[in-house]
Amino acid sequence: MNWNPLHLHTHYSLLDGLSKPSQVASRCSELGYTTCAITDHGTISGSVAFTQACKKKNIKPILGCEFYLSQQEATIKDVSNRSLSHLVVLAKNKEGWKRLIEATSRSNDEELFYFKPRLDFNLLGQYADGNLISFSGHLGSDLANEIFLDPKGGYRGVTEEEVKQYIDPDWDKKVLSKANLYRDVFGKENFFIEIQCIDQENSPAAKLVAQGLRYIAKKYGFQSVATADSHYPEKQDATDHLLLLCSAMKTPLREIKKKLANNQDVGFSGFLKSNNFHIPSPEEMEALHSPHEIEATEQIADMCEEYDILGSPMLPKFSCPEDDTEEKHLRQLCRLGWQDKLASSGKVNSETDKNIYAERIKKELDVISQANLSGYFLIVRDIINNVKKNGWLPGPGRGSAAGCLVSYLVGVTQVDPIQYGLIFERFYNAGRNAEGHVSLPDIDIDVPASKRDEIIKYIRQKYGNKKVGQMVTFGRLQGRSALKEVLRMNEACSYDEMNIITKSLPHEHEISDQLADMGDSSVIKWTLINQPEVLRDYCRLNDDGGLEGDHAKLFEQAMRIEGTFKSQGKHAAGVVISSHNLDEVCPMVRDKKGDEKIAGMEMGDLEAMGHVKFDILGVSLLDKIMGVKRALENKNDLL
Repeated sequence: MNWNPLHLHTHYSLLDGLSKPSQVASRCSELGYTTCAITDHGTISGSVAFTQACKKKNIKPILGCEFYLSQQEATIKDVSNRSLSHLVVLAKNKEGWKRLIEATSRSNDEELFYFKPRLDFNLLGQYADGNLISFSGHLGSDLANEIFLDPKGGYRGVTEEEVKQYIDPDWDKKVLSKANLYRDVFGKENFFIEIQCIDQENSPAAKLVAQGLRYIAKKYGFQSVATADSHYPEKQDATDHLLLLCSAMKTPLREIKKKLANNQDVGFSGFLKSNNFHIPSPEEMEALHSPHEIEATEQIADMCEEYDILGSPMLPKFSCPEDDTEEKHLRQLCRLGWQDKLASSGKVNSETDKNIYAERIKKELDVISQANLSGYFLIVRDIINNVKKNGWLPGPGRGSAAGCLVSYLVGVTQVDPIQYGLIFERFYNAGRNAEGHVSLPDIDIDVPASKRDEIIKYIRQKYGNKKVGQMVTFGRLQGRSALKEVLRMNEACSYDEMNIITKSLPHEHEISDQLADMGDSSVIKWTLINQPEVLRDYCRLNDDGGLEGDHAKLFEQAMRIEGTFKSQGKHAAGVVISSHNLDEVCPMVRDKKGDEKIAGMEMGDLEAMGHVKFDILGVSLLDKIMGVKRALENKNDLL
């Protein structure tokens, strides 16, 4: 009999979950768990990172989501319908994963999104086709709320007697009615009443709710399951989690503690009063739950199949002339480029030079062909040709892509890599590929900033609006922002002094190579080691490698939360082009600054799933060069 964590949040539950997927996998491995689920609030954006982290530790990942459910129809967007409950849903198999994608994408539709991505129960039920498992949720969920006349009053009670004052006399009938609804929608074998006892010593409401739900499950034959609501890896991480919650509420820690002392209603109040929202040990859970509640987690783990959401590139087929294959067409374009760029310029006049170029192009084309990436180069070339056809100015090529002779010959770049001694392997080599996964090259497409939207519109028209999308990126608490958040929430110094301290740290991109050499991504740690004088008045390393100084404890906390996600936005350059409709293979999320929905996973995760990313960078300098060129042409016309 082994308990498995099936209700768990990572830092993709922004400013609510603290755990990074790698930390979850490590903690589960330490505790001996062989299965773990991810159930972030309203999102499945962490699914790839979670899957990869679990597989490294030989842990079976189960993918899920804790959906936000509105009390009325989700299309009603006003303050009367802002209150949300939660419902945990797990994918049993690959089809269930597709249902999760569809449901989370739907919750981000403009007609439903209201402060958060949300559905109502009827909408969520449309995706319950036998491939999903559902739990009833924790305190604050609909099933728990049915026990009380006034749920908020009940949850605030500091003694069992106070909590009991708010219990509805007909609570059992109401809970049964709601539980029957869930069971009817998800199926008898797929619905479980969720029993959470992990915090019952701190919360009398949690204890009474668990007792009530156990009664209903036993009397009316519902399955029940033992869960914890894990938001951080270990108990001692509760302090850092508290900081995130203060940041989410934009309220300093001192003010939060004052409200709690007066038993005032504070968001996240259960988390703020407790350190029990960690990943518990099997022994902790077995001491709180009956054997059948523990065994239910094994039952659910067995019900969930192992499936892979990772894959090879899903490029759309490029339309080639005269029914050529993509590979043949790319080779033909290289032949034309050879004549146009090499033969006409005299670069291959000598036999020696001809052999150098011929061997290089053969090697590159062989690597590209073996990786089945001919279509990738044709798509990039087509985008750049469209820029040129409109009289706009593309960039000449940046980064490692300039080391590819194929790119030069077909017009993707304007730099001859052999002339400048540039290396193809730095751009791409077959050694990057693993069995079952092909790594993609990375060609940055520089375009005039003022024309970027028009270029993306062209791509949508060519490959299909549903198959093209921009992508999400997550802002992190890193270096300056991590330290500033800790100082601000603890009111450790004045605003001016806080800026002086944080501006002493370099930006992450300025020391990225040094961080890689250090083997640690902490900007704060790097600064303390390499530029100790700039922080000496606030914090410094001692001879034992520990921290000392007036703000040492705060610096320690800032270092612990570095890398934690804090916000979600749209990637400045990335565009996904797929052979599939994106909303069928990838969660689509709302872009808060625009009307469109964007791919709801970060660049690396999308590529791991097989979605092909193109970096289309808007460069204002190209606009200025075009303006100068037009001015010169107009001047010449007047002469």
